[in-house]
Amino acid sequence: MALRYDMVIRGGTIVDGTGAPPYRGDVAIDDGRIAAIGAVHGAGSEEIDARGLVVTPGFVDVHTHYDGQITWENTLAPSSNHGVTTVVMGNCGVGFAPVRRGDEQLMIKLMEGVEDIPEVVMAAGVPFNWSSFPEYLDALEQREADVDFATQIPHSPLRVFVMGQRGADLEPPTSEDLVEMRRCVTEAVKAGALGVASSRNLFHRFRSGQFAPSVKSEVDEVLALAEGLRDAGCGIFQCNPNLDNDAETEMALFRTIAEQTGCQVTFSLIYMAVRSDNWAKYVEGLKQARVDGLDIRAQFMPRPMGVLYGLDLSYHPFSLNPSYRPLAGLPLPEKVAAMRDPELRARIIGEEPSDPNPAFVGLIKAITALFEMSDPADYNFAPEDSIQARAAREGRDPREAIYDALLENDGKAILCSYSNEVQEYLDMSRELIGEDNSIVALGDGGAHYGMICDAAYTTYMLTGRMKRDALALPVAIKAMTSQPAASVGLNDRGTLAIGYKADINLIDIDKMLLHRPQVKADLPAGGKRLTQKSEGYVATIVSGKVTYRNGVATGALPGRLVRGRRGAPVAAATPERLSA
Repeated sequence: MALRYDMVIRGGTIVDGTGAPPYRGDVAIDDGRIAAIGAVHGAGSEEIDARGLVVTPGFVDVHTHYDGQITWENTLAPSSNHGVTTVVMGNCGVGFAPVRRGDEQLMIKLMEGVEDIPEVVMAAGVPFNWSSFPEYLDALEQREADVDFATQIPHSPLRVFVMGQRGADLEPPTSEDLVEMRRCVTEAVKAGALGVASSRNLFHRFRSGQFAPSVKSEVDEVLALAEGLRDAGCGIFQCNPNLDNDAETEMALFRTIAEQTGCQVTFSLIYMAVRSDNWAKYVEGLKQARVDGLDIRAQFMPRPMGVLYGLDLSYHPFSLNPSYRPLAGLPLPEKVAAMRDPELRARIIGEEPSDPNPAFVGLIKAITALFEMSDPADYNFAPEDSIQARAAREGRDPREAIYDALLENDGKAILCSYSNEVQEYLDMSRELIGEDNSIVALGDGGAHYGMICDAAYTTYMLTGRMKRDALALPVAIKAMTSQPAASVGLNDRGTLAIGYKADINLIDIDKMLLHRPQVKADLPAGGKRLTQKSEGYVATIVSGKVTYRNGVATGALPGRLVRGRRGAPVAAATPERLSA
């Protein structure tokens, strides 16, 4: 009697996530797992014709901030509509648990400052029906989504949970505080957290300018968290380093954590022009750690870290100027009309930014080149494409040119600023793609709603990097599937093989397109966010259920909380290949 499966994907080009060469074959799915692959002779209750399509594992995004969004909605976009089937939250030491009653507003204020999520959105959307981290996981377990989601216990909320106001005020912990933090980390990991996350990044502050609780923590506190991981049998120690520090100092801390606990350390590798030599030092430190048998991995973006600016977004080059501030809360049409007044225009252009948070003033003053976003989106800008370069060619004041650019399309224009020259960054990051201790990530989905829309980096990899770098498709797919999955211990996904989770993309590579980001006002309390559409994803499948067809959500919500690390299925036989 012929076998019958829930679904069979027929005749696609299988790129299995391991880096192996593509081959033509079928994929059979039963009960949310891959039941057969290669030449599948049984029938499926649903059959999908994948001839001419690439069949890949679902993408795994290990650096997101959907901690709030998962509590108020079921669609974890803009990740789920770009082929992502698993996300990891709780990064950079911020989140909403653990939290003592009465401290909820402090957590909201922290996420507002660090991750650019409007306070009113979180106040309306996050239920705070938990206190301890295990209770938070229990609440998440009741949620359904279009992707799987896992999380980590964040350092800043933990510090305040244990120390109260002393923790928020950056006071040093007592020995008793350290013991309790260590215990809470162990408790969280045993309950299902993938690890603990911290931040030493001086940019991470409350909107008022006050540092996030974790930022100034001394080594003994960081090591207490790491020891909590070891007590639980290990997990991931995720950290955003102090970008103003030298790479050797930061790598020494990461080495100490790895040496003393045997646990894995992963950090955000971010290029900063003021410390341009740090990138190469971090990369060399990764290589040495590997030689020394230490599990230290870097997360990096496949394009430069950038910020989007616009009149309908969180910031633009004039948003902190005193004469602009009265306009900030106006509806866009009124804002545009006011800005076209010649007298007000002259005042705004002539002023300098001012804000109690020096990080945001620095963000504005650091702008050296602004680029106009087109549709389709092309992120591989050349220096001569900038508004400033164009103004120089025309003999215009660049501030005048930027002001005019912001008013284009009735004020809906979106401008992009990168931290460094694009081609230089693409060249120096090329060697990292496919390296086992270098993970493509940092899309920050669920955060920076009005500043960043980098969660679509998966689509950018297949449109903006492959041809430019002559990057082999199996290498690109591996970098977004099995590598990130393994980096957080989720070894049951990211690979197309028997027994693995049936998280799958069907992609028409030749028709892939990444559209320009757009602003939507669909958050709680009417909050705005950037979204981004793509073309070329014929289907995305999570746990054997189709969640997207041709970029449109089906309404299926098979995504669930993933508690703890997952082992790989028992190795299966080599699949029988279909004839050409």
